[in-house]
Amino acid sequence: MNQAALRPVALAGLVFCVLMMAVALGLEHIGGFEPCPLCVFQRVAVIVAGLIFAVAAIHNPGGKVGAGIYGALGLAAVGTGAFIAGRHVWLQSLPADQVPSCGPGLDYMMDVLPMRDVISMVLNSSGECAEIDFMFLGFSLPAWTLLGFVILALVPLRMLWLAIKR
Repeated sequence: MNQAALRPVALAGLVFCVLMMAVALGLEHIGGFEPCPLCVFQRVAVIVAGLIFAVAAIHNPGGKVGAGIYGALGLAAVGTGAFIAGRHVWLQSLPADQVPSCGPGLDYMMDVLPMRDVISMVLNSSGECAEIDFMFLGFSLPAWTLLGFVILALVPLRMLWLAIKR
């Protein structure tokens, strides 16, 4: 397999991550939508995936091991983002009486709690994340983000496929 075959795949993933972040930041700064804690975590997953794809494009490994490592790391980042977006969609689908209570703000939690506790609290008690502030074509922003992660997963899967084919 051609050594250069990994670079275009990684660059495509990086471009998709940049587009996802551009939409998120545009909705925040132009549309006035404040991100909830789960939205922030989804953004972190997009940024981590983008960084992995950027390094993969720059490094452009020629062997199975390098392509496999970048594919696995990328899939872990994208999978984490998809999990968080799926949790967000699930929270938004709950009846009002089943929505978990709202915890303290993310900034406060980051200041006073260890990161493991912050992650646990956000994933288990983010009632403020259940609000649907915006819909586009009948889907909430977390649903669109979940779709974005599903599409983005094609990039690390392709990287893993290239590693297997080498």
